[in-house]
Amino acid sequence: MVAHARAGSLAAAALLLTGVLAGCEDGTDDKPGRRADGSTASSPGPLASQHLDWTRCEAPEDGEAPGSEWRCATVQVPLDYAKSKGGTIGIALIRKEATDTSKRLGSMLFNFGGPGGSGVSILPRAAAGYATLNSRYDLVGFDPRGVARSAGVRCRDDKAQEKAYRNVDMTPDTAAEETAFMADGADFGAGCARLSGKVLPYVGTTNAARDMDLIRQVLGDEKLTYFGMSYGTELGGTYAHLFPAKVGRTVLDAVVDPTADATGHARNQATGFQRALENYFKDRGEDPEAGTRRVTALLKRLDADPLPTGTDRELNQSLAITGIVLPLYSKDDWPTLTRALEEAEDGSGATLLQLADSYNGRDENGHYDTQNHSQRAISCADGKARPTAAEAKALLPEFEKLSPVFGPFLAWDTAGWCSGWPVKGEHDDPEASAPGAGPILVVGTTGDPATPYEGARRMADELGEGVGVLLSNEGEGHGAYGGSSCVTSTVDSYFLDGKVPADGKTCS
Repeated sequence: MVAHARAGSLAAAALLLTGVLAGCEDGTDDKPGRRADGSTASSPGPLASQHLDWTRCEAPEDGEAPGSEWRCATVQVPLDYAKSKGGTIGIALIRKEATDTSKRLGSMLFNFGGPGGSGVSILPRAAAGYATLNSRYDLVGFDPRGVARSAGVRCRDDKAQEKAYRNVDMTPDTAAEETAFMADGADFGAGCARLSGKVLPYVGTTNAARDMDLIRQVLGDEKLTYFGMSYGTELGGTYAHLFPAKVGRTVLDAVVDPTADATGHARNQATGFQRALENYFKDRGEDPEAGTRRVTALLKRLDADPLPTGTDRELNQSLAITGIVLPLYSKDDWPTLTRALEEAEDGSGATLLQLADSYNGRDENGHYDTQNHSQRAISCADGKARPTAAEAKALLPEFEKLSPVFGPFLAWDTAGWCSGWPVKGEHDDPEASAPGAGPILVVGTTGDPATPYEGARRMADELGEGVGVLLSNEGEGHGAYGGSSCVTSTVDSYFLDGKVPADGKTCS
């Protein structure tokens, strides 16, 4: 498919923006750097002792420069950990030092999701929500390899991006639409190879986890203290598997299911988004089945007749689905969804288009950010699956039953996402077993649409007995920290005082 942010990519990997802002090796060898084929990646060597030059931060492409309390630096990491002389790339870092230096515990590394989210851009905007943790920890964000300032992947320009959003049907109904859908996916991959071919084979989650351990060493921490959200939970699980002896206090919130392959993730997301949509209808006193039929009928009309938006752009079916997805991430945004659906039924697609643009990273000047480029490159470097159009079509009956609204979109997404991708994927599903690691707090929210609650239990189980500690949050939205006072206080106590809650604790 195109570089659209789609429910599939979005759900498995969307940035966790609720609350505070309102994979991996195959095998079980726990030696750092062990590769899937049994070989051992070369040590970073002298890179582990490099000196970082922390300076005032420049403004990111999509915003203003952070305040004077923030400092930025670049750490050099191997492009290919299997080749000691394969060259290096720079990983962008940002840091805000602990406010109570007399009680400082060390550095806390964050990943807010994606894959493709820029920690350098996000952390300063989110930092107020972590003020309690910042009292004793330096807050550290980074752009993972292939993202933004860390050799960021770029695959097509704004004009091509806009053309795809306007013309490619994400749920093709005819042979011509199907051909265009698959061709666009292959074209996107070819663009990535042409513009970012040097880094494309090396942007997977396993290498990002190795980078995190090098960052840990350069920052001078004996163990890694880590807060991962959404895709960041997959990254955290990968790190724990590769470096169990270096796992410090770690929290994984809004957890990606480590047992799911690409089709399994799509299946999980169809379930999760449909569940969230039904909870939305229940909350506003509408029968969920009737509400689902209403939305499905709207989407069917849009497939034939896009809506005007008051601009030169129309709201087509594909953009409408994206616009519906975004406000399901947070209950605070449900009123916006109500307004957007009512407007659409009255003949205007303006609000749904605005929501879709926000999700797709499009600004008012028509410029698109490259998060979706990075997201796709990392996902396709990780996963081996390259489903065909025929295989996607075979999923349609099952997925339409799971979700009449999102199911067809997610079934087709399995084929479009890595169609014709120029780099082979590493695994079917990530390995997260971490025997010998310290306790890792795994937080799942029962109404999470993007990373459904069931994935948290599976992550806790995969990490292993005595490692994965499940904390359940009964509520709505993608992620719990900063939204649930119970979860927030439990996580703070764990990070600040080392208090590990009982496995299975529930916050309601």
